Amino acid sequence: MASTDSKEIGVEMHDIDAEQGDNPDMTGTHISVKSTGTAYDQQDMRVMGKLQELRRNFRFISILGFACTLMSTWEIVLASTAFALNNGGSAGLIWTFVIVVVGYSFVFGSLAEMASMAPTSGGQYHWVSEFAPRRFQRLMSYMTGWLCVWGWLSGIAGVCFFTAQLIEALIILNHPTFVPQPYHATLLIIAVAAFSIFFNTFLAKKLPLVEAILLLIHIAGFFAILIPLWTLAPRANAKDVFTTFHNGGGWNSEGTSALVGILTAVISLTGSDSAAHMSEETKDAGVVLPRSIMWSIVVNGSLGFIMLVTFCFTLGDLDSILQTPTYSPLVQVFFNTTNSYAGSNVMTAIIIITLIASAISTIATCSRQLWAFARDKGLPFSSILAHVYHGWDIPLNAIFMSFIVTAILSLINLGSTIAIQAVASLSASMLLTSYMVSISTLLLRRYTGPNLPTRRWSLGRWGAVVNIVALCFLSVFWIFSFFPPTAVVTTTTMNWNSLMFAIIVVVALVYYLLKARHEYVGPVMLVKRDS
Repeated sequence: MASTDSKEIGVEMHDIDAEQGDNPDMTGTHISVKSTGTAYDQQDMRVMGKLQELRRNFRFISILGFACTLMSTWEIVLASTAFALNNGGSAGLIWTFVIVVVGYSFVFGSLAEMASMAPTSGGQYHWVSEFAPRRFQRLMSYMTGWLCVWGWLSGIAGVCFFTAQLIEALIILNHPTFVPQPYHATLLIIAVAAFSIFFNTFLAKKLPLVEAILLLIHIAGFFAILIPLWTLAPRANAKDVFTTFHNGGGWNSEGTSALVGILTAVISLTGSDSAAHMSEETKDAGVVLPRSIMWSIVVNGSLGFIMLVTFCFTLGDLDSILQTPTYSPLVQVFFNTTNSYAGSNVMTAIIIITLIASAISTIATCSRQLWAFARDKGLPFSSILAHVYHGWDIPLNAIFMSFIVTAILSLINLGSTIAIQAVASLSASMLLTSYMVSISTLLLRRYTGPNLPTRRWSLGRWGAVVNIVALCFLSVFWIFSFFPPTAVVTTTTMNWNSLMFAIIVVVALVYYLLKARHEYVGPVMLVKRDS
């Protein structure tokens, strides 16, 4: 690093030491001893130079429930089937899901190992700061932090939008004369987000218990949907289900069309890093986090695949399903299966409830990511966003900021429904980018040294192979996250994700040049692993 940069960082580090002390430890925290976690947790916080400000209430089951309900794989994949059915059909939907599960297994493994090395709410941007070459770590980790923050902010808007769409579809089913207006979805998005904020504030101390209960609902709801489909719906021919592709987007081949539709599966399994962002609230995080991350792909991947195959077998005529007046293939399939408004309402309501549960977990994750990055002075108004109120012991300001941004993003729907749909793919593309950058720096560290930090959960000698395979899959997922739904692009079919992505990157760079480079030094500057 250049000498001028060294002097600048030296001044900044003096300021940080003045604020936090040279050796932050548990003695400076207001959190009770039993809420600071195990001796391993306390050691991890000392090594990373962080003060324990949040209560460690999560255990394995509750953090597993948190990750599984946040991803809501079988629910999301059903709620967003229209896109994949139009680009890929039933065969494309099933086989791309299998590809994504296999690919994400390597990604989850890579993230799990990093979470064991540095169990911090900062997640990817902290890992990049530690593993990237020292002269590049500051800018790389800063940009990764912005991608993560906006990935999760847009993720809240995305899951709330999916929920709003299902609510509107249910109203249309029961009242065919109802004509949804853009402001309806906007108000529903804000309402779902507000309800989720209630759980993240007034019920914050009970959130681990709530997440364990939501995991049971996630699994029970799966069987409540699966059994009626198995017993009541007519079955399609297996050959047609597994081999019939649909190219509704007018692409040059069915293979390309299926790859465009892969976004449905990608979105349904994105978010494995959510558990990592709750690491400072998890007891024995160095072991519990990686185990929960790996089990989440087992649980959600299995449930998602079984539900997806069942749905495709009971789909019926694809063209009529895609042209349903409810605008939701899912709701139409439920009605065709049960021939009952009450039955359809109950089945759809189950998915709406689980999607709201996903919104609760997503807001919790986003607020911790926002709080952690503000704690390292990577955002405007960092001192406000990083504040934790004693007694609440949660990042209250960051939680409310997550709601405010979600409400603002929901206003996009007033101008363009297509643009608000792109917000969901924006979340995927930004988080995918953060995965790629963090895994790339980890792989580089493996080959160039120094040795990786000690960890209690390891990929062993297969670490480099797992990282390389993960990056190969992520590259494909990332590229197709920017594709439009049709080959012929107009203002109504454009995937505005690419424009939003570019705007956020430019804004982040401008803020870095104007202010952040004078304040943000990267978490690695506080890490004291040698001691």
